[in-house]
Amino acid sequence: MHATPALHLDNGLSIYLVAFGGLLLVSVLLDDLAARVRVPGILMVLLLGLLIDNQVEVSNTRELTLLSLDHAQQITQAALVLVLFFGGLTTNWKEVRGVIRPAARLATIGVLITAALITGVGIGFDLARGGAALTQIVPRNLFIGAMVASTDASAVLALLRPLQGRLPQPLMDLIECESGFNDPMAVVLAGLALALVGGDGVGAGVLVTDLVRQFLLGILIGFLGGSLTVQLLGTRMGLNQASMLPVVSLALLMVLSGGTSLLGGSPLLAAYVAGLVLGNSDSLDQAVLEEAHSSYAKMAELLLFLCMGLVVAPQDVVYAAGMAFLLFLVMQLVRLVMVHLLLWRTPFSSGERIFVCWAGLRGAVPIALAINAWSSGVSWGVLMPPLALAVVLYGLFIQGFALVPLARRMNLTLPDPGADSSSAA
Repeated sequence: MHATPALHLDNGLSIYLVAFGGLLLVSVLLDDLAARVRVPGILMVLLLGLLIDNQVEVSNTRELTLLSLDHAQQITQAALVLVLFFGGLTTNWKEVRGVIRPAARLATIGVLITAALITGVGIGFDLARGGAALTQIVPRNLFIGAMVASTDASAVLALLRPLQGRLPQPLMDLIECESGFNDPMAVVLAGLALALVGGDGVGAGVLVTDLVRQFLLGILIGFLGGSLTVQLLGTRMGLNQASMLPVVSLALLMVLSGGTSLLGGSPLLAAYVAGLVLGNSDSLDQAVLEEAHSSYAKMAELLLFLCMGLVVAPQDVVYAAGMAFLLFLVMQLVRLVMVHLLLWRTPFSSGERIFVCWAGLRGAVPIALAINAWSSGVSWGVLMPPLALAVVLYGLFIQGFALVPLARRMNLTLPDPGADSSSAA
């Protein structure tokens, strides 16, 4: 009798499963540790990715690449869909109604001002050095401006845990709402910059038309897809249950984002708008939906920063540190001007406006856009991931750890209820 051969996984697949499963597990543990020591989890996950060698020696003559650039680009695109969908899902119109106008201005006009000013500074710097044609430096600098134009509220909230419940609620709503709205704008502008690079011989009208089509199709399909999902889940009660709702919503999100991309629209905008529709529906169990997708979004965010750390060499980040620091300083000046301009004649005090300026940390979206530029094949794309990574690190170290002291210095903190009750006792 012959023994039945055992089913074994391919050695390469086994290594991938062990490596990425182990890295994801370590990332979760680091994120939990970061919460305890009051540091952003993304900082520790980024450092983990940088410290891990992307080349694994399988045998004496063979090396295995853990993550190729193409795979990193695909993972970051899928992860960004999950992050933006969750951003829309957690934007409650009723709760943020009081700050919707200033937040919308910061997220739309503010992104345009930020990208335009950074683009202008970059073009001036390149022209002063000389040697490059205007048709080459405009798209590159526009991409850099768009890449760093969006903010990440999750990093800010992680750093503000010591003051949880002690900052004015409208201020926190403004920071969260701006962060949720400005991601799609940054994505659209970055797409325009990449289109300009590949637009040799193509008129500006064609590029603008294509951009508008992506924008409108993304919004339309996202709204229709979200509305149909609400109708489907609302009429079929068997699907609107705690065990089924996360699976059905995730499956429909996959169909929606993939279908939008095939039709020529923006899958990221579609995901965000669909999240808005589902998150503001009264017929769905919002608690179950948000709990499930918060896990998906957290996993996506961890994978984003792991991917960036793996595909970028640490020495490249060191080489980009000088330029990234100059960019970081320009970003702070631009945000200072932009926030004070757009929040002028609003109920927010000067101290709150300064705090909003300092709370503009960068996170997952610049990372994903940088990898996308690298994988697109443009000549300067390889420079974007180290630059984005260095800028994110500067923000976490310089801005991040100054947030709590700044809030106290600006007298924005409310009395600690626990301290009051203990002193009364």
